[in-house]
Amino acid sequence: MTARPPSENPSEPQPQLPANGVPAPAGARRKRDEPPAREGKEAKEAKDAQGAKGAKSDRAGKSAKPEKAARAERAGSADEAGKAAGGSADASKPPKPPKPSKPLKGTGGHIVHPAPPLPEADRHRLLSGAHHDPHSVLGAHPGKGGVVLRALRPYAKGVTVVAKDLRAQLHDDGDGFFSGVLPWRKVPEYSLLVRYGITAEEGADTADEVDEQEVQDPYRFLPTLGDLDLHLVGEGRHEELWNALGARPMVHQGVTGTRFTVWAPNAQGVRISGDFNYWDGTVFPMRSLGSTGVWELFVPGVGEGALYKFDITRPDGTHTLRADPMARRTEVPPSTASIVTESHHVWHDEEWLAHRGDLPVHEAPFSVYELHLASWRPGLTYRQLALQLPSYVKDLGFTHVELMPVAEHPFGGSWGYQVTGFYAPTSRMGTPDDFRFLVDTLHRAGIGVIVDWVPAHFPKDEWALAQFDGRPLYEHSDPSRAEHPDWGTLEFDFGRTEVRNFLVANAVYWCEEFHIDGLRVDAVASMLYLDYSREAGEWTPNERGGRENLDAVAFLQEMNATVYRRCPGVVTIAEESTAWDGVTRPTHLIGPGGFGGLGFGLKWNMGWMHDSLDYVSKEPVHRKYHHSEMTFSMVYAYSENYVLPISHDEVVHGKRSLVSKMPGDWWQQRANHRAYLGYMWAHPGKQLLFMGQEFAQGAEWSESHGPDWWLLDPSYAAEADHRGVRDLVRDLNAVYGRTPALWQRDTVPEGFAWVEGDAGEDNVFAFLRFDAQGTPLLAVSNFSPVVRHQYRIGVPDGVSGWTEVINTDAGRYGGGDVFNMDTLKPEPVPTHGRPASVQLTLPPLATLWLKPV
Repeated sequence: MTARPPSENPSEPQPQLPANGVPAPAGARRKRDEPPAREGKEAKEAKDAQGAKGAKSDRAGKSAKPEKAARAERAGSADEAGKAAGGSADASKPPKPPKPSKPLKGTGGHIVHPAPPLPEADRHRLLSGAHHDPHSVLGAHPGKGGVVLRALRPYAKGVTVVAKDLRAQLHDDGDGFFSGVLPWRKVPEYSLLVRYGITAEEGADTADEVDEQEVQDPYRFLPTLGDLDLHLVGEGRHEELWNALGARPMVHQGVTGTRFTVWAPNAQGVRISGDFNYWDGTVFPMRSLGSTGVWELFVPGVGEGALYKFDITRPDGTHTLRADPMARRTEVPPSTASIVTESHHVWHDEEWLAHRGDLPVHEAPFSVYELHLASWRPGLTYRQLALQLPSYVKDLGFTHVELMPVAEHPFGGSWGYQVTGFYAPTSRMGTPDDFRFLVDTLHRAGIGVIVDWVPAHFPKDEWALAQFDGRPLYEHSDPSRAEHPDWGTLEFDFGRTEVRNFLVANAVYWCEEFHIDGLRVDAVASMLYLDYSREAGEWTPNERGGRENLDAVAFLQEMNATVYRRCPGVVTIAEESTAWDGVTRPTHLIGPGGFGGLGFGLKWNMGWMHDSLDYVSKEPVHRKYHHSEMTFSMVYAYSENYVLPISHDEVVHGKRSLVSKMPGDWWQQRANHRAYLGYMWAHPGKQLLFMGQEFAQGAEWSESHGPDWWLLDPSYAAEADHRGVRDLVRDLNAVYGRTPALWQRDTVPEGFAWVEGDAGEDNVFAFLRFDAQGTPLLAVSNFSPVVRHQYRIGVPDGVSGWTEVINTDAGRYGGGDVFNMDTLKPEPVPTHGRPASVQLTLPPLATLWLKPV
């Protein structure tokens, strides 16, 4: 999508005043997402002369002849320069050099001689944006007879160099080039006085018409990146890549400005375009730093809030205008420019960070509320969400929130899963510091923050990562491996060290810069298999002859190892839908398949989710034929560290909301919903619930309007039905949090025991959970619509009595209030292989939790 110029879109951030002596080109109304087609300097001068205010006829007569002569002398050069800047010039025809100038006199009687002619090749490459080392020809350099100074200032009428002991006008060499040999033995500190207005001799009637700006010369500064940074970038081992690449406001050699750096190894040249130069990058060509593929330029006077892109000259000589892959802030979509930014947020979550890793996550309570930030409360900013979200989540007792991808994405309907700004929180709801404020507020409320992270693929938008510098760069060079067959996106080339570095550093970036507590990694299965969604003949086996993507395996191992080493207390979670061995096994432990573990902390249990939802969606009379779908999860429950996810994917696109999946009338649907949540919270594994399902929303989720909060309006007739389900979720979390048996031994067999797993005819499941001291909790679910009286359940020895702590049929939740009133005393009646048992009343479509008295 092509964005409009700032002046044409009042909803976009307004451009800064001209910086660095770069005015708006005469008549310019160019789109900022297109490379500039620069008007020849002589043609512009002619227009300025014709339009001068109050110009007298005798003045016009005096100036017409020399202007016409100059135009005739330099017409060829200006024409070629204009074509080159627009990307349409014939590279085989360099511009003609200007006619030699006469010496000029500076202050103190110093003579400023013309500089030696700029080699035609350098001149052409600078104008066409294809010069790899502009600092070698621009700026000040010791030379014969003094210091040679050259400046490239398109559209300028004159350039004067200003130093402590000298003020001298440079010679106009045409096409925006100005030069001179200055009487210095060494290069001093200096600035440039750039004039764009007309002088009194040229027809100016007032001083306001003489536009002069004193600026620093970007080409007098040393590189802002050191050898260590470049070495780490080249090796693909820069774990703080965001501090080396992108736009960074800074003070360099005593001057305030912004350092721009970008990785574009295939580019002939790179220039910076922004609102500070009216989107004409001619004045700011960048230099290539050795063999790293990194281009760099320090631009004085540019600071926070500036809009920018990189004007890249491809290998074939054409131009492409690209957003910064490392941008830490972006415009609000559909605008696509990157924004110079720096964080000023002061964190107040020190206590949270100090203690979040006190317990390993698989041995700690972990109950997750998943939400889509943009639609949870549509229209709210990050800071407004911070006033509502933490209190809501804390009241319901969830330990964490999981935010669907917050990284910048152009299309809202992708929910954030087609990312273009991997280092920038979406600007739809505010600035990066506003997002930090939200995270900080959640931490102070005792709530951890997990974000969905999408390192598998990226969209093909022509202003983003796709063929970034004219050739496949972030994507694989083999089209059969680059194209994702399902989503119309491109897959990352995990075998390229710089690409792997880009992604590993990105994972660390979210954890360190935004204090994120966990990364849920999306679409891991699509990364692990070369034949994912591909038919025979559409993929090539790996070097071992298998279908595993060895590059992706190495990337995931490196990412997990790096995050766990650098960010104590952070957890990584894999959305992995296959039976890949060792997703949550440490990377150094080799499994039966010959691979080390991937190193994740947790894995989504997609099998449990599909099986259990299939079971509860059946009419109770048919459930006995699907009984094993509810018990099969315990066959593999300890193969990984699992999360039980009822996520957004299960309540969209015709799948119906959770309560709407349930059979029966409205009462039975809600009862099934509540019973299922009680079963889920008691089952081994952590739990995740998507927004809206906590109050039994009947409609599918839609990002266009979010949850149906009106269902909880007291004026709504069925409000109590929905509020009752939410009250149950609150109580489930409360009892869960104070009952270690439900979370302390989630990942070991000693934490679970079946009591009754074969009662398919009754639609009943009963099991025990144990904490580290052996203290049990008994969970019993009746997924039939009838009350079962005096239902005998075997229980462990040594417990004097049992009492209900959760009954999903309670009247306050909207149930029938069938419950076991008194303490249940065990009887010495052997049942289910145990020497003692209790008789229970099982409510219809309900789950009970019982604890020892």
